[in-house]
Amino acid sequence: MRKLYLWIIAFLLIAPFVVVLGVSVGASKNITFPPEALSAAWYEELLTEAEWLAAIGRSLLIAVIAGVIATTVALAINYVLWRTGSRFAKFTFALGLGPFLLPPIILALGASLFWAEVGWYGRIEATIVSHGVFLVTLPLVIIARGFAALTDEVIEAAQTLGATPAQVFRTVVLPLIAPYVATGFALVAIISVNEYLIANMISGFVVETLPIKIFNNVRYGYSPVVAAASMLFVALTVTILLALSRITDLVALFGTSKDG
Repeated sequence: MRKLYLWIIAFLLIAPFVVVLGVSVGASKNITFPPEALSAAWYEELLTEAEWLAAIGRSLLIAVIAGVIATTVALAINYVLWRTGSRFAKFTFALGLGPFLLPPIILALGASLFWAEVGWYGRIEATIVSHGVFLVTLPLVIIARGFAALTDEVIEAAQTLGATPAQVFRTVVLPLIAPYVATGFALVAIISVNEYLIANMISGFVVETLPIKIFNNVRYGYSPVVAAASMLFVALTVTILLALSRITDLVALFGTSKDG
């Protein structure tokens, strides 16, 4: 009975992706499933048309730089908290959890007003910084687990051998927490690539990311290219998660036991 229940859940989760995949490889310009004839024309249009390529490029650029910003900030906060345990470090850590406690529309509206006052509204830099700041919660929590897993014996051994705090961090701490840092960066990048609301309210349609491009395409008339773009999202996410699973234990990183 338990296996049947799990199979039902798996089917309900996978079925929408199967339908979208079918539409993306269908030759028809209309939504038809199953496809009457197979064609890669929509993927070809997605990967050759200048507007689609520009949107993909912007999304990837924003995701990578935002991931670096979020991960760097999270690493710095966790390192100071681990080294000093000061109240200010704890306050900053708690502050970093704030973005995930507020509705995205509130964050987007606040950021929109802020960048309008600064004069950066409609600029890609505003979207990059906003994603880096608002998505910092993920690497903050994940990297914290990495520091929590460090043992005093390893640190004391390095210090006994004469290593300076900088050397201890570079040669001992950083290699041990690297899987947590990589996971935090990857999750920020994945969410950034798929994020629509904040990017739209900060940059409007001036900086057209891939989600905004998809929305515009749906508004002005449906095209199966949207299904192809959606499958690109899925392929990118699955590829990143599979790559992470080769170097890290994702289940353990999220604090879940494999045994249940």
